[in-house]
Amino acid sequence: MVDIGIALDIGTSGFRAQAIDLMDNRTLSTAITTRHPIPGSNVIDHINFAIDAGENEANRLIIDTIERLLPLLKVDLRKVTKMAVCGNPFQLSLFQKIEIRDLAYAGQKMLEALKVVPPKRDGDILPATELGLGTIPEAMVTIPPAVGHEIGADALAMLLMTGALEQDEPCLVIDYGTNAEMALIKDGNVFSGSAAAGPALEGQQIEMGMLAAPGTISDANVMENGWECWVLDEGYVAKMGDLIDPRSGTVKGKGDMHGQAKGITGTGVVAALDCGINTGLIKLPKIMTEDFKVHLQDGVHITERDVGEAGKAIGALRAGYLTLMREAGLWIDDVPISFMSGASGLYVDAVKAQRVGMVSPGSTRIIQYGNTSLALARELTMGKVELDDLRQFAQKLRATHCMFATSETFKNLYSIELSLWSYGMPLTSYNDMLDIYGLPHLRLEPVKAKIERKVRRDIPDLGSMGISVLHDPGTMLIAELDGCIQCGKCVDSCPEDALAILDEYPNPRATVRSDLCLGTACKRCELVCPEHVMKVKSLKVSR
Repeated sequence: MVDIGIALDIGTSGFRAQAIDLMDNRTLSTAITTRHPIPGSNVIDHINFAIDAGENEANRLIIDTIERLLPLLKVDLRKVTKMAVCGNPFQLSLFQKIEIRDLAYAGQKMLEALKVVPPKRDGDILPATELGLGTIPEAMVTIPPAVGHEIGADALAMLLMTGALEQDEPCLVIDYGTNAEMALIKDGNVFSGSAAAGPALEGQQIEMGMLAAPGTISDANVMENGWECWVLDEGYVAKMGDLIDPRSGTVKGKGDMHGQAKGITGTGVVAALDCGINTGLIKLPKIMTEDFKVHLQDGVHITERDVGEAGKAIGALRAGYLTLMREAGLWIDDVPISFMSGASGLYVDAVKAQRVGMVSPGSTRIIQYGNTSLALARELTMGKVELDDLRQFAQKLRATHCMFATSETFKNLYSIELSLWSYGMPLTSYNDMLDIYGLPHLRLEPVKAKIERKVRRDIPDLGSMGISVLHDPGTMLIAELDGCIQCGKCVDSCPEDALAILDEYPNPRATVRSDLCLGTACKRCELVCPEHVMKVKSLKVSR
């Protein structure tokens, strides 16, 4: 009997799984979700939901989604003997169903008042059945360690898989995801941080945005007669699309992917933003067209709200890496190397990313990687990295974690970013604002960087059976609404159409599709309820 292993990345915006033949380490198949099953669009939303609705409910959502995802790998799950799981400390804690409040609350006094005892998080190997994974009853599951609670398995993966720690010069490494992990390495010391950038750079909370998938616009270039669109094909490879007038959407020339675009990725949004700013079509925060939209092919467009969402994410990234530089006693010209990991970090045009601020303007060398979290899970599954190796690495790692939430430097820098992206401050005033806060000037025109792309796709090898997508990873959440008058205001207010009210005895019930719900960051249904009976924290997983 051939043993099968499964590598799993529990990301903030979705899950990635691969089946591996453990005899020859051959990838068999890949399965992904398009969203995360816990309500909300970033790790802060997920934490709030887990605290309000209960850790058990959040754990159930994660486990149920994994149980639905694994059959899409198209292998005999009874032959799975090993699984390795990677993700940030919060996601892995929920997966393992251990204490999360030490991640949710800052300050030792608060933790003592709540009588919270932080778990070790030094890694473990557990039976799958003990974790609730009944579909792989013979498997043992490896969970990597964290360095404290600040640097988790995903950050270890980012540092290990990119080779950032092996560089002779100071370097910056960022995982461009919803919860943007970043680290600055100087003389073997690691200065780490995590910016809740939000999902815009992964194509979510964008009007026509999608995670990278076949039919999504992933790039755009300014040409003489219009903008050239690039669209992902069935193999997740960018192919030339149409030449479009961005003011009207008029087709100036048909490409190989004509008629196949159905949405836009975060990388496509970054490209459109860069093209728009450089051509004067976008003058932050406004779009200078009659309908206030930038048009791409097949009716796909971005709006002024999309520009604002992307800008807030880019602003958080730039404020984050500048804060780390300040913590390390460096500034932009002192850090010549930037590593970009994650799907957004790989697929985005690095030159465009640097121009809009996602990458330090002082970087002379930019190295792009794919999904390092899944890559580490693969190494663990195949036995190329052992849990004890990771534990030793974690113990040796000299890390200084910067809490951006309490950093005055970050707060000051992000206020400048908001002025730029949301309030119409010209870029030429950026350095004037830095003067006010006693910070060094920013290079407004990036240096010319050498770009190195290490892999062609975020997941380089999809396997002989290809990729399957779980488009609906959500589970129904329900709550009985005692006192509901069925006015329908909550349903009408839901921006994602995630909510329905069922007329049942003795009380109406709310049903919410968990992956569509924006969670505690939204609560529009609560706010609009005239009887105050709709409560997000009362939602429970439908049994």
